[in-house]
Amino acid sequence: MRIATMVAAALTASLLTAVPAAATPQVPDRYAQQKLTWAPCATEELKQLECATVTAPLNWNNAGQGKDIQLAISRLKSKNPNPKVLFTNPGGPGVEGRSTPLTFAGRDRLRDSHDIYGIDTRGTGASNPLSCGGQALLGWDLDARDRSEGNIDLLLDSARLSRQYCQVKSGELGKFVNTEQIVKDYDLIRQVLGADKINYVGYSGGTWYGAYYATYFPQRVGRFVLDSNTGFTGTWKETSDAQSAAFERRYREDFLPWVAKYDAIYHQGKTAEEARSNYERLRAGLAKAPLTVAGKPFGPATFDAVIKTVMYAKSAFPELGAGLAELNTGKADRLAQFSAQTDAVYSDSMVAAMYSLMCNDMPWPGSEDDLIRQSGEDGHRYPLVGYSKIVLSCTGWKRSPVQLKHPDGKGVPPVLMVQNERDPATSTELAEKAHREFAGSRMLRVTGEGDHGAYGNDNACVNDHVEQYLIDDKVPATDLSCKGTGLPTP
Repeated sequence: MRIATMVAAALTASLLTAVPAAATPQVPDRYAQQKLTWAPCATEELKQLECATVTAPLNWNNAGQGKDIQLAISRLKSKNPNPKVLFTNPGGPGVEGRSTPLTFAGRDRLRDSHDIYGIDTRGTGASNPLSCGGQALLGWDLDARDRSEGNIDLLLDSARLSRQYCQVKSGELGKFVNTEQIVKDYDLIRQVLGADKINYVGYSGGTWYGAYYATYFPQRVGRFVLDSNTGFTGTWKETSDAQSAAFERRYREDFLPWVAKYDAIYHQGKTAEEARSNYERLRAGLAKAPLTVAGKPFGPATFDAVIKTVMYAKSAFPELGAGLAELNTGKADRLAQFSAQTDAVYSDSMVAAMYSLMCNDMPWPGSEDDLIRQSGEDGHRYPLVGYSKIVLSCTGWKRSPVQLKHPDGKGVPPVLMVQNERDPATSTELAEKAHREFAGSRMLRVTGEGDHGAYGNDNACVNDHVEQYLIDDKVPATDLSCKGTGLPTP
């Protein structure tokens, strides 16, 4: 659930009788033997990369007999005449991935040894994007702390309608956006590239794809780095539910003490508790009288979403502090800029792909009454995010029967899991559980760190350990540890 500059999130069915996942069939020649045409990418954002398109079946369980889709991929080409192949995924799930190789443009050793590929997974970016018909964020501006009967009805109705828009407007393709189809797309791309094995770096939701690819195609696994781990041995609901406590921990243990330390600059209070009380005061004021910035309302739900967004990356702490100081004076211009960035991340197609993937993968247990109860309990303990979980579910989703293979690591070469201790979006508790349950995995723990995403940032210890594994083929004998790099100075 790492998106762009780590300002992202993973967000988060009717219980149908599941059928076993089909055995991997022989890929028809017209897919496996296709030739790629590489050319400079057409967009300004991707101008450093080459782009190509791969044709894949709409439904891998009916390959060669049904419709086709197009998969948009990119390449950051190595100067090495015999490079290894590295696939990447930024997370989400549902975030377009062609720009991800640019994350590693400054990693010289990685570039010298690998062609680095980005993939817009099916239903995202330039790969036949899904749609919510412009209703992806319906009701997201409602205050989930308001537990009145009327507001609860609005929250549930708007979320239900938004999911319905996403499912209906995504059409036939939406039915086939699930993890099994996506990892088979990945393996087709591997075949078309002529690679016997692939290496992989996946962040957040990308750890889910990595673990499942390794489960479906263990013989094709080289060195797999899973950074900021979902609970990939469990369910999407478990990963979503764990965010309430994880965001609250990051907020209370990292941000609030930090902003209090610099009270002379930000004027939020001299202790973490004073700063939290000031947040509650500001939030109550917005609930009573929302502000308007550039013609758009800025109320308590938007305020919470801004703070949640900033928890992904400590580099944004100073700007959030400045925004809170400005809000003390009754203005929200700085904070509204964060809100605009968040809206851009949660695009119509991204939300459609996110819901399709998570809701198609597996049943999502519980009723709307369960949502009301659980979100109320979580909100009482973890108010920053807990209350809003009332809108994050797959309740009412009409999913096709599919049963994914269970990722247990058996028969898979050792993968390297990387986890920051206070990651807000992918909790360390679920990462540890996945580590215990995925045989042969190694864990690199980053203590005292709360950003979402570790490899490729400013932690030399993390970067060295990952590249010894990824580039030098050195599998750690045991789990590893690095220290975080500390919080910023304004």
